[in-house]
Amino acid sequence: MIYTGPPYPNAIVESGSLPEEFSLSQNYPNPFNPATKINYKLHVTGYIELIVFDALGKDVATLVNEMKIAGSYEVEFNASNLPSGVYFYSLIANGKQMSVKRMALVK
Repeated sequence: MIYTGPPYPNAIVESGSLPEEFSLSQNYPNPFNPATKINYKLHVTGYIELIVFDALGKDVATLVNEMKIAGSYEVEFNASNLPSGVYFYSLIANGKQMSVKRMALVK
């Protein structure tokens, strides 16, 4: 499926170039309190899920769950309602590509 709609407002276009590959960056800052930023890049348009879960595997937040055009993105995660601890976030693109990173919330 090819998306031909308008660009998303949180897409970051870098001098007209598209990312060459799918990637998920380490959140910054890490450790964090209470908010952090997560960057990811998509080399093709597709359905994206960015989910945060705790050390037991329970979903605690869904940050992205929609169609995204190819490009670079930044999402802020605010964990002010969560306890201190280690959390994980996963990016799944088109149900085929997946990347997982670890982050620490310190209050």
